[in-house]
Amino acid sequence: MQWEPDRALQARMALAILLLAVLPLAFVYTLSWAFTHVIVPLAAVLFEAQIDWQLTVSLPVIFALTLGGLGVQYLFADRFALRSVGASHVTAADYPDLHSRLQRLSQQVGLTTPKLAVSPSSVPNAFATGRSQSAATVVVTEGLLETLDGDELDAVLAHEIAHVKNRDAVVMSVAYLLPSFTYAVAVTAYTLLGGLWNVVGHFHHSDSDDIRPLLAVIVLFVVSALLTILISALFWIGSFLLFRLLSQYRERAADRGAAQITGNPLALANALAEIDETMPTIPDRDLREIDGGVEALYIAPLDTPMFTDGDDALISRDIFPESHPQTRDRIAYLKGLAAESEAVA
Repeated sequence: MQWEPDRALQARMALAILLLAVLPLAFVYTLSWAFTHVIVPLAAVLFEAQIDWQLTVSLPVIFALTLGGLGVQYLFADRFALRSVGASHVTAADYPDLHSRLQRLSQQVGLTTPKLAVSPSSVPNAFATGRSQSAATVVVTEGLLETLDGDELDAVLAHEIAHVKNRDAVVMSVAYLLPSFTYAVAVTAYTLLGGLWNVVGHFHHSDSDDIRPLLAVIVLFVVSALLTILISALFWIGSFLLFRLLSQYRERAADRGAAQITGNPLALANALAEIDETMPTIPDRDLREIDGGVEALYIAPLDTPMFTDGDDALISRDIFPESHPQTRDRIAYLKGLAAESEAVA
């Protein structure tokens, strides 16, 4: 098989980049509309006053802030990813066989050999990160090196090289900006609301007339916080859904790319099967430690709850598509590619 660019993936990434620019603007404008048409009228009623406040949003300022946030994510996402999983760059002298494999596979598709990093985790996994093809890093865990070797290890490295060649690693890193931002806004509003509740719970006053302005402020604050949480949650869910759907397709494209690079689809099928068999034996603590917010980048998904431990997860996984296609479906697809190759031969 020869390397062929995935046009459908490129189209999806172009759409994702467009949404990265549009959705933050829509989020800010929605908050502005809610303040002007809900919070201000409510304040006028509570304080029995004429209030003509109107929150105006400067399109150039918001656009500049969005570009700034995307720029920071673009420049530093790879460092964040490496730090989150405790990975360190290694040299050819440290891992000569691994580096030789990565170099050979990269040369097959005319790619500058990515830098190599190793995470001390026992979880068998790998991912690619970096802001460009020439500044990419392929990360593997010690658990992967203990689990796979030979053609299967080549296949995993080829899968990550396909991500670099497709340029989807940088898009995925940058695409996580809006879900992260909206989630942070919602959590901040929720935290402030909880703090207010604690303050009110310890407040006592005997004069009912004097407390009316305070109650008005509390009501206004509570409604503002709840409205902010609701709007943030809606945009977070929408952006996270798009992020997950893009993640699924890019994994399929990288599986296909790995088969093209190695010419051996069954090697990746066997590697995925072995990783899938090993993953349930890994302690939950180790899985959570390697997550670090980069779960969607891994070659194999991590089966961990979202945002908290155990069965009391804040948000059920069932309402979101998985970050990866089902492993059995990926294996079946790779076996189909192998059958097609044999038929052509």
